[in-house]
Amino acid sequence: MNLVALQTNIDKDFGKNLTNIIKLIKTCKDSDLILASELALTGYSYNNFIKAAQFSKHAINRLLEESLNKKIAITMIIEEDGNYFNRFFLFSNKKIVYTQDKYKLFELGNETKYFSNKKNDEQIQIYEIEEFKIATLICFELRFTKYWDRLKGADIILVPAMWGKGRKEHYEALTKALAIANQCFVIAANSADESCCKGSAIINPFGEVIIDDSKEILSLEFNKLDIKKMRSYINVGI
Repeated sequence: MNLVALQTNIDKDFGKNLTNIIKLIKTCKDSDLILASELALTGYSYNNFIKAAQFSKHAINRLLEESLNKKIAITMIIEEDGNYFNRFFLFSNKKIVYTQDKYKLFELGNETKYFSNKKNDEQIQIYEIEEFKIATLICFELRFTKYWDRLKGADIILVPAMWGKGRKEHYEALTKALAIANQCFVIAANSADESCCKGSAIINPFGEVIIDDSKEILSLEFNKLDIKKMRSYINVGI
């Protein structure tokens, strides 16, 4: 299985974004775990929220079809009873196998004005898909190290983001530190939108980083032995 990060630009045409994401997914191998950047299909689209939420319904059906023998992770704008959520989906074998709503909303980006969140952060936890222990931190949630402790024991942590240009060093430092602290693999998929800093990466438990701002797709083979080696070599109780 390869771990794959997609680093794509966001066009105003939602359909064009979906077509591009699917094109990249089709280049991946069976069993790959593929992470798109935060809201990769629509961006925040505050001026077009209703249309973005409606488009998500169409995108879910398309991505379900593409998830045969692959694991596809992405966040989308979802409307429920007049409230809007930034919802993470994990698709596998034509099923939705996990969802998680963004809990820590970024006030400087007006997220608290437009999005709702759950009453508590219990969703931020390790979940098991097949034989893998996976966890997700959506963008701003990466800054809250209390969640790092909660996610100790995960094999892979997914970090979809729309991280701003002015904080590129923070994104790269935090994602690398997360992999080192939790002795696990991290897939960090950041947007290539003009307002974002790119910096998408795949980081192994040793802190070694695969990163290339010029590419739309990054890939690294997952090896669970790397996790065992690191956790036995430097035993911090994970």
